[in-house]
Amino acid sequence: MKSDIDTVSFRTRSPTFGQHGMVATSQIYATQVGVDVLKKGGSAVDAAIAANAMLSLTEPYMCGPGGDLFALVWDPQSCSLAGLNASGRSPRGLSFASLLSAIGDAATIPARGPLALSVPGAVDGWCALHERYGKLPLSDVFAPAIDHARAGVPIGLRTAQTWAHAAGNILDDPVLAGLTEAFSETFLIDGVAPRAGQIFRNPDLAETFETIGRGGREAFYEGFPADQIITCQAAAGGFLSLEDFRSSHFDWVTPLTTSYRGYDVYELPPNGQGLCVLQMLNLLEDYPLRELGPYSADYWHAFIEAKKLSFEDRARYYADPAFSDIPATALIDKSYADARRVLIDPKSAGADYAYGNVSIAGGDTTYLTVADSAGMMVSLIQSIFTAFGAGLVPSAVGFGLQSRSAGFSLEIGHPNVYAPAKRPFHTIIPAFVLQDGRPWLSTGVMGADMQPQGQVQVLINMIDFDLDPQAAGDAPRMRHYGGRQPNGVRLDGLGVVRYEAAIRPALVAELQRRGHRMELFDDWIGDFIGGYQAIRYDARDEVYVAGSEPRLDGCALGY
Repeated sequence: MKSDIDTVSFRTRSPTFGQHGMVATSQIYATQVGVDVLKKGGSAVDAAIAANAMLSLTEPYMCGPGGDLFALVWDPQSCSLAGLNASGRSPRGLSFASLLSAIGDAATIPARGPLALSVPGAVDGWCALHERYGKLPLSDVFAPAIDHARAGVPIGLRTAQTWAHAAGNILDDPVLAGLTEAFSETFLIDGVAPRAGQIFRNPDLAETFETIGRGGREAFYEGFPADQIITCQAAAGGFLSLEDFRSSHFDWVTPLTTSYRGYDVYELPPNGQGLCVLQMLNLLEDYPLRELGPYSADYWHAFIEAKKLSFEDRARYYADPAFSDIPATALIDKSYADARRVLIDPKSAGADYAYGNVSIAGGDTTYLTVADSAGMMVSLIQSIFTAFGAGLVPSAVGFGLQSRSAGFSLEIGHPNVYAPAKRPFHTIIPAFVLQDGRPWLSTGVMGADMQPQGQVQVLINMIDFDLDPQAAGDAPRMRHYGGRQPNGVRLDGLGVVRYEAAIRPALVAELQRRGHRMELFDDWIGDFIGGYQAIRYDARDEVYVAGSEPRLDGCALGY
């Protein structure tokens, strides 16, 4: 049975088809670079790293060598899915007591400045991926980004708007007073953010990529970039040391999975929030969404309530598994979803859910996906957290430093409480879907708390409502704000549901009648509703089918 959804009313473009390979990113130049690397004989991993490097140039407020990375890779030779966690840790030399003393009366770790820093894991992630799956020399993989960083690239319209908004916040933040000279030199042109169409260059970033291409992870973590990072953050009052950088910042991990209507959906385990996607799908599987349809208040009500329930568990249980026993298996058990689902009142919005009782055994982000002619598919997400991260930019390296330590809780006894050399809670989550043991979909949605919500919406659009990957991303979205947060913040439990203008007024009115606070989503720059990319493999026609976020400046390209 086909859904009654009218794709004509919101479709922005046709899906993209590719017989030999496919790349989907949020920036056209990054997509083009990825396709060029595939055509030169590079693997999907080579192309993904090359595209990520280009995004570091064209979207520096989202990503770069100063951030972290997570990935899921389908290996056609072993017919298996591998997971990579390349996220860095907090400073070894900063104790909990010293942190509390440094932040004073603040209830959370500041979102910017030296206390928000953790070691960047992205470069370790690139090198680990390349060592296992790369075909071209690492220097060749970084060569396109190096050339573009020196020659310059024109900046897209949406990118320029976001860049200017984020830069203004950095320059106005009192935490960064006196610390923004290198930021301005690196990311501004004559003191302002690049305008749409203006050529932006970053020769320092080119030097950093040349360093990594020649010497790999050691050249970054024990060479000039690490020295510059340590000097920069120490001058600002930070606590990272060379010992922090010399440690390994990646782990190959086993993805977690749940079945949803015959599809096996995979996410990475904590310290990320991928479990939320699996929990939400388990909660929603019992609802006849196909029959309800995409314009049904029953569907959206169930979705919002499932989000609230799973996010309460997220706030209580998700953390670094090296420091806490995470009940991941129990949280994605179908019987647990059954027990939690009965808490949802079908006619009234919940305002005060608690986390579930399970036993414990023993932004800003960029997302991209690539597939190659051998059948390898990569789902990769990379981030510096908030826009321009901590707002600290080391001299002569061309990138900013992430602010992931702001994700820690300060509640003693909480699984996500701050500790030295610990990974903070992470929002960035790549996704992958298998059908009958074969790759079906590589996808992700940027946007902090929007990531699980967006992933579930686009998966339902494809699986329940039969939309192709482009239409699934074009469809209007909702985002719920509220409830407990992993860093200890307690927001209003009822929260607010923001919705795009294409959502039908009658649907909005009915959700309001059920008690939901509904607000029109009308400030895309200041309030993010997700950046989506997806590649689906059509086994019948042996072709890749892709979609790219219409709300950003990117595209999907195949060949």
